[in-house]
Amino acid sequence: MIERTLVLVKPSGVARGLIGEVISRMERRGLTIKVARLLVVTPEMAARHYAEHKGKGFYDELVEHITSGPIFAMVVEGPSAVKVVRRMMGATNPLEADPGTVRGDFGLDMRRNVVHSADSLESAEREIAIFFPEGGELRT
Repeated sequence: MIERTLVLVKPSGVARGLIGEVISRMERRGLTIKVARLLVVTPEMAARHYAEHKGKGFYDELVEHITSGPIFAMVVEGPSAVKVVRRMMGATNPLEADPGTVRGDFGLDMRRNVVHSADSLESAEREIAIFFPEGGELRT
């Protein structure tokens, strides 16, 4: 089934020049970048994005990191995109991520992770609406 999902290269990944690497890996896998943008996440956007973590001890660190500089957000489409992208990104904790995954190859710190990808179709649609309020479709 063709799905779409959200992928973010977070500020630490942008600062390290990993946008092209992440895009290249997805395109080589056969996924399509439908729309993308470089932006700075506002505290309000961060609060919506991390709503399920509000009240947890690491919440403030997540918000601080994602608002600390520009991110590269993209809507990615392809067969079973959510599952495929999650496997490509690797375990959330980069110390547990397999070599060959983005986090396994480039991640150093779970709280300042280099990438994010939605964990379900429902999360993907909710997150796409945060970063692409116009619907996540390329407009010409």
